[in-house]
Amino acid sequence: MAGQVAGARQAVAGAHRIVVKVGSSSLTTAAGGLDADRVDALVDVLAKHRSGGEKEIVLVSSGAIAAGLAPLGLRRRPKDLARQQAAASVGQGLLVARYTASCARHGVRVGQVLLTADDTSRRAHHRNAARTLDKLLAMGALPIVNENDTVATDEIRFGDNDRLAALVAHLVRADLLVLLSDVDGVYDGDPSKPGTSRIAEVRGPGDLAHVDVGTAGKAGVGTGGMVTKVEAARIAAAAGIPVVLTSAVHAAEALAGGDTGTYFHSTGKRSADRLLWLQHASTPQGALVLDDGAVRAVVDRRTSLLPAGIAAVEGDFTAGDPVELRDSAGRAVARGLVNFDAKEIPQLIGRSTRELARELGPEYEREVVHRDDLVLLHP
Repeated sequence: MAGQVAGARQAVAGAHRIVVKVGSSSLTTAAGGLDADRVDALVDVLAKHRSGGEKEIVLVSSGAIAAGLAPLGLRRRPKDLARQQAAASVGQGLLVARYTASCARHGVRVGQVLLTADDTSRRAHHRNAARTLDKLLAMGALPIVNENDTVATDEIRFGDNDRLAALVAHLVRADLLVLLSDVDGVYDGDPSKPGTSRIAEVRGPGDLAHVDVGTAGKAGVGTGGMVTKVEAARIAAAAGIPVVLTSAVHAAEALAGGDTGTYFHSTGKRSADRLLWLQHASTPQGALVLDDGAVRAVVDRRTSLLPAGIAAVEGDFTAGDPVELRDSAGRAVARGLVNFDAKEIPQLIGRSTRELARELGPEYEREVVHRDDLVLLHP
């Protein structure tokens, strides 16, 4: 086992393009303000690791809302969205200013990239994001990515920066994702209790099947606990990207391939960018209920969804929106980008494309959801 772990850590040390995510609790004081020493310590590690130009790093940083709490006189993270957005508006500027000043000590330029799930679930938008990040890296800058909390609504939020980091890692074709928080890895029990031990590596979901990963972080200023970190690690691993999950104080050791934290082996292959975004970052705007034959065709034979296989339509959406594909029992079996408005689909239900083309025109002789714009939720 020790040799296998060492081999995995060698792969970490050899990674060229790395996405590093740091949580609010690793950057702020208990009162909610930014801790300059913590920020400087992280930047020192990142700057040293990327010195010489052999490594590229994208930093996904939480902390905007937490940084805005104290300046606005808030004692704790507010629960209502409006005050969260206000705190993010104040805190985002403070956060990037702190990073800019800290990175300037090393002669490193900083570039801010703010994303929403709505931006990244649409193909043209996430292509633009990818080009921006690639150009920042090519020009020697350190991209700092965060969710655009000031404008994101509940319906279009990533929900936590752990998942955002996994998606960004796929977007920039990273060789490694490093998730930093206030916990130094996944444990087989409550790490505060004696007799528990750190899980050094995870080769698949089955390795954590009997582990309770908990729900909350220690500091109380972030949204993600260990659950969100493990889920993010699984998303990245399934997309072919290995992950190290450890604490911010062990960042240097983790990046160097040391035996710290929990290493998640990649479990899948890279897929088209839009499919990963569609599965993990999009919010369905409606649903199409499929008959049994269509479910088998879509799920088992991986075909496109044709009008003849639709039994019902739900919601109010427009062409290009993400929608759920459900079976007759209401279970979501897939998600896809729809080619018609919701108001158009009732006249298409149960009919062949040839018949529709004759009656309504050649533009109706096409799939409702093309297989290239479709992901299975329970493969």
